[in-house]
Amino acid sequence: MSFWAPFLLLHLGGPDTITAYSLEDNELWLRHLAELGFQSGVAVYILLLSLPGSSDHLPLLSISIYLAGFIKCFERVQALRLANTENLRESMLGSPDPGPNYPKFMEEFRLRKSQGFSVRVEEVPETSYPVIHHAYPAGRGKVISEAYDLFQTFKRIFVDLILTFEDRDASQAYFHDLEYGEAFTTIEIELGFAYDMLYTKAYVVYTFIGAFLRLTSVLLVLMVLAGFCFLCDTNHYRGIDIVITYILISTSLMMEIFAVFTLLRSDWTDHWLSQHNYTRNMLIFPSLKKQTKRRWSGSIAQLDLMSVALEEKPASLLHIQKLFGIDKYRVKHRYRTYSNVSDNLKSLIYKQFLEFMKVNSDAIALCSHKGSFSLRENKCDTLLWSISEVEFDQSILIWHIATTLCYYSDLDSDEDHTDINVCRVESKHVSEYLLHLLVAYPVMLPIGIGMIRYRDTCADAMRFFKDKGPINGKVEACEKLLLVDCTEVLPHEVKGDRSKSALFDGCRLASSLKKMKSEDMWKIMSQVWIEMLAYAATHCRGFHHEQQLRKGGEFLTHVWLLMAHLGITEQFQVYQGHARARLNVS
Repeated sequence: MSFWAPFLLLHLGGPDTITAYSLEDNELWLRHLAELGFQSGVAVYILLLSLPGSSDHLPLLSISIYLAGFIKCFERVQALRLANTENLRESMLGSPDPGPNYPKFMEEFRLRKSQGFSVRVEEVPETSYPVIHHAYPAGRGKVISEAYDLFQTFKRIFVDLILTFEDRDASQAYFHDLEYGEAFTTIEIELGFAYDMLYTKAYVVYTFIGAFLRLTSVLLVLMVLAGFCFLCDTNHYRGIDIVITYILISTSLMMEIFAVFTLLRSDWTDHWLSQHNYTRNMLIFPSLKKQTKRRWSGSIAQLDLMSVALEEKPASLLHIQKLFGIDKYRVKHRYRTYSNVSDNLKSLIYKQFLEFMKVNSDAIALCSHKGSFSLRENKCDTLLWSISEVEFDQSILIWHIATTLCYYSDLDSDEDHTDINVCRVESKHVSEYLLHLLVAYPVMLPIGIGMIRYRDTCADAMRFFKDKGPINGKVEACEKLLLVDCTEVLPHEVKGDRSKSALFDGCRLASSLKKMKSEDMWKIMSQVWIEMLAYAATHCRGFHHEQQLRKGGEFLTHVWLLMAHLGITEQFQVYQGHARARLNVS
């Protein structure tokens, strides 16, 4: 039993692929350090008790397992410490920059002036350095290494640090030559590195010391297996104890072998090979490398308010759910569906961002628009009330209802590959995605009373459908809503401000949109939704983007990082270098 005790320490070290279950674990690294001290102390105490009077090699083998277990636990605590927000921010700050010596400059200025010279201060423009791209060998490793280099710069936005104009220029120069698919693939790889940084042992294992410790732990486990097989006399032990011991050793060895395989298959290994001009085929086991790697689900959650209001999915065992108090919580999950992030959506987003940058010298302006820019560009100033005069969460609800009404009243457009249908389908997807975020993850959106507005709107819609009698499906429901005249007397004039329902504001918007040509309507709607998606992405703090990585990641985070790479972020707060003023004495 004293031989088994260190195995518990070995398993407490955990696998390489996970150290933290949430960001709070990283903040509590000191607590984990104290736990490591206590656990290793107990293991040492058990070892010391087993030493006196022992006549076989088990105590020596126990020491080997103890060392391997201590290494694993140390790696885990060190990974938690390095992923701590304060430590990450400190490691990214760099050296302090006091700038040019102002007092010394002014002393020389006054001295020259007192000597009778005519002194003028001239600004010397700082030399712009050319953007350097590393010449990595072509292939999968090249893309990963370029994404890694970008991540080393842009990881600062995860901890709310600022970026410089050099960072912006280098990133824009790189993304300028990419297609939308390549751009989003680069983002996926970067977010993979971000996940590894925050939730795994990557920052410990993928170093020279980490590789040495990993090799040491594997050798120690192999030594224990060989020692127990050939050096220990197992005749005076019970058969069940011997079986348990072999299971413990073999399980530990399999974990170590699996960790090595995981290391060889990782993007970190591809980056190292690319840096050293190696290719994937130079690995000892090239078959371990996947040609394609799925880095995230590639889907977005959907929530349709109309489905909830029509109660299309009635709850099963409702009385049991109420007994445990999970009935309202289950509604979010019962009506949640998923749709794939299509190439069409990626293309629409990427194209709109690039076009916005062409017509605007200030790319950061997109961070402050919630859809108003697209409406003004398309000369739809009469619709600005749905964006500029209401809060963002209310805009989501209004445009979600309008999109749903227009979608189900325009079902004749069934050609999957036409531009109009692409805008129509993707508008609905983004609409339902943002509504899902509003209900499920409101912390990722700007502060507001979105949940109150959502509940009031649902209640208003349920009452309307109940009053109109039995309704068969969403098409009929949308037709009845569109029959309500919301133009002569505005909804807020009747409802006042106590109820936050946005139902009939959405109907009013849908009526205005349906007066346009179908092609223009869906084009404008898709542009507005992408602009609202961009606004939500830039107004979500890096901390909340980090939190979602442990759940597989949100598409909003992909959009946020893409915008940062294109220079569309408020975190570019260093726009130029030092003034480099000089004295012109004459």
